[in-house]
Amino acid sequence: MSLKGKFALVTGGSRGIGRGIALKLAAEGARVAVHYYRNEKAARDTLDGIRRAGANGIVVQADVTKADEVKGLLDRMETEFGSLDIFVSNARPEAPEFFEAPLKITLEQWNTAFHSQATAFLVGAREAAKLMSDGGRVIAITWAPGGQTGGLQPWVAMGAAKAALETLVRYFAVALAQRGITVNSVSPGWTEDSVLNSLPPAAQTAIRDWHTQGWTPMRRLGTPEDIGNVVALLCREEAGWITGQLIVADGGASLMNSEVPPALQLG
Repeated sequence: MSLKGKFALVTGGSRGIGRGIALKLAAEGARVAVHYYRNEKAARDTLDGIRRAGANGIVVQADVTKADEVKGLLDRMETEFGSLDIFVSNARPEAPEFFEAPLKITLEQWNTAFHSQATAFLVGAREAAKLMSDGGRVIAITWAPGGQTGGLQPWVAMGAAKAALETLVRYFAVALAQRGITVNSVSPGWTEDSVLNSLPPAAQTAIRDWHTQGWTPMRRLGTPEDIGNVVALLCREEAGWITGQLIVADGGASLMNSEVPPALQLG
């Protein structure tokens, strides 16, 4: 239990990838604050899982699109824990709140994406650093392809917001380096029990088939547990020399050449 005695906050920790991260940190011995926005039951289910893992934690609520509530969330950490060792910025709004093509997107949808990602990370990481002793860990969950490509048109706001988030990670990594606080981002590939499950059934089937047939060389989608494992590795003391990096955890999907059919690449 390498994280025994540590205090962690996982935003969006009630479901999906956030839940996978929260449960893994708890299994490693950390006490975890599980953040949620609307679904308190899901957050309490995650807390039950944390307790089954032999750890403990709390449930906390906030709207991460509002900077004052993000600050209030970190103030709560000071009240409940007294300090903080790990801050994982994972929460995002539901797709209908930002999912629109660039020629049709509203400023409200655009702002929702940016406030939930770049602004929430700016405020959260800055406030978390005040509670951390030297050697703390700050981790942002991103989706790097969304900020590097333009094919998935309705992802424009979130893609731009995630790109800004990844840039902030690098700036914070330099700002906090002298204190031994590492700041990194993790980019999952397509993952079960995540945004994928909110898509229409036909789209889910198409994506799963595409990846299991070879676009992901490991021929499966990721799981929340996979991403939790990566985050836990970055939180270990032994990972103290890794900072300012974007860690891609996608089973090799990003290694594939988009110009060549998978059948020709895999041999």
